Amino acid sequence: MEQRDIDRIIEMAWEDRTTFDSIKYQFGISEKEVIELMRNNLKRSSFKLWRARVQGRNTKHASRREFEQGRFKCSRQKSISNNKISKR
Repeated sequence: MEQRDIDRIIEMAWEDRTTFDSIKYQFGISEKEVIELMRNNLKRSSFKLWRARVQGRNTKHASRREFEQGRFKCSRQKSISNNKISKR
């Protein structure tokens, strides 16, 4: 995996509203693999903060969301150009 892809996965994992399913769809890696990637690429303290933040968060799991998928759009979304999925 290229460093650019790893950086994008880390960025997506930190975003509250980006689901693990979205990461799997774009990069083909499971939630467990994302956790392992984060563990290996973040400082220990940063990983602990991220795990505490993500654990139990409904928005990181599509099946637990209370809102319609696609309703939320990040204000910075246009500036992100490394998405593998083309913009429609």
